[in-house]
Amino acid sequence: MVATPIGNLDDITYRAVQTLRSVDVIACEDTRHTQNLLQKFDIQKRLIACHAHNESNSAQGIVALLEAGNDIAFVSDAGTPGISDPGLRVVKAVRDAGFTVVPIPGPSAVATLISVAGYVGKSFTFEGFLSPRKGRRTKRLTELLERNEAFVIYESPFRIVKTLGEIAALDPLRQVVVGREMTKKFEEFLVGSADEVSAILSGRQSIKGEFALCVAPIEASDTDDNDSEA
Repeated sequence: MVATPIGNLDDITYRAVQTLRSVDVIACEDTRHTQNLLQKFDIQKRLIACHAHNESNSAQGIVALLEAGNDIAFVSDAGTPGISDPGLRVVKAVRDAGFTVVPIPGPSAVATLISVAGYVGKSFTFEGFLSPRKGRRTKRLTELLERNEAFVIYESPFRIVKTLGEIAALDPLRQVVVGREMTKKFEEFLVGSADEVSAILSGRQSIKGEFALCVAPIEASDTDDNDSEA
């Protein structure tokens, strides 16, 4: 399971490149997207598609290739497989078939945002994408806000303003950090209350890019969590 860049292709690890060069087959979420990554590093491999709509069937095909003696790498379009991306069914099928699953760690959008948020303490919740259904979204946002710990969600450019508005309606003063196009050319971080950041984005003629949103706890702790008691 190979983590790949979330934007800037230079963020790939040496080990990831070496792994992609050494395997016989690369299973990927989108063959065209992965081909662009491979071309940058002059890697030519057989690619097979394994995405959200065919993952169960593709997992069985991957097992068959392993049984035939092939080494296989799995990559999603960006970041670490299995985190709001395909990969979970592949891992289970491969392990159930008696093969070893090896992680090749690297970029992750949630870890990237948390590293610059500045108010995540000992714990946080990673929610990924919220339900598109309003009732379920509101219920889940209410639950997350009431926990009083940081949480991270992913959002599309088409719904980011709506989501910020929903957070503001539930808790107008709650602080957020919104990452847009992280690690890419037009990377941007917006910090403020949900209402303030929503107003900034609403004032733009168009909203583009992929978004990750970190919502702060009610009172961000200034305690150094690395301190140990005497």
